[in-house]
Amino acid sequence: MDAESARAFLLTLPHVVETQQWGNNLVFWVGDKAIGGKMFCVLDLDGGDHGVVSYSAGPERYAELLEREGLFPAPYMARIHWVAAERWAVWRNSEWEHEFRAAHEITLNKLPKRVLDVLALSQTAREKLVRERRKVLAAKAAAKPVKAAKKKRTAE
Repeated sequence: MDAESARAFLLTLPHVVETQQWGNNLVFWVGDKAIGGKMFCVLDLDGGDHGVVSYSAGPERYAELLEREGLFPAPYMARIHWVAAERWAVWRNSEWEHEFRAAHEITLNKLPKRVLDVLALSQTAREKLVRERRKVLAAKAAAKPVKAAKKKRTAE
C-alpha cells in the first residue's frame, strides 16, 4: 500500500469526502465537514515524524494496535484513540483495507442523527445542501473580522 492506493481505496467507502489541510495532508471525512462530518483518516504525503497515516482505532482496539511494531499514538489525536503508522509496511494491503473500513465504520457510528439524515438524502439533494452550507460558513467567516473590528472601536 502507498498513499495513492490508500487514497483510491478510501474514496470508494460510502460518504467519504477528501480535503487537504495542515500542509501536505489528505484528510478523509465521513460526510462533508460543512454538514458536521467527522474525519477518520489522515494521510501525511510528506511522511514526516507524524507517520505516513493516522486513523481512528476506537477505544476497544487502541491498546491492542499500539502493541504492533510500527504503530504509535497519533500526535494530537491519541486522546480520541487514533493510531499512526511509521510506514506502509506495517500492514499488508488487505489488512490496510480492513483497518480503513473499521475506522470508517467507527466514525460513521459516532455521527449525530442530523448528519446521518443528510447522508440519507439523494446525492443531488446532499450536494445542494453542502453547497448552501458552505456559503453560510463562508459568509460567517467573512463577517468575523468585521465584528471584531466593531467591538474594538466601541470599546475605545
